Amino acid sequence: MKKVELYTQQDCPPCHIVKQFLTHHNISFIEFDIKRDAKARKHMINTLGSFSTPTVVVEDEVVTGFNIEKLEQLLL
Repeated sequence: MKKVELYTQQDCPPCHIVKQFLTHHNISFIEFDIKRDAKARKHMINTLGSFSTPTVVVEDEVVTGFNIEKLEQLLL
């Protein structure tokens, strides 16, 4: 099983859709709320180079923004 990290924030409709996609396909993921977790926010920006949510990391691949097609390629 691939390691999946999901960086989200509340009131982010695309974040909720990505969570539903992952859950629907029985894909385990670790969620980080960047509004509540300053360390996760810094990691998302400084290490992953992303400034938007959702940001999904599949193994070493970073998917920034709402991109279900890319997630399907990486996960299904």
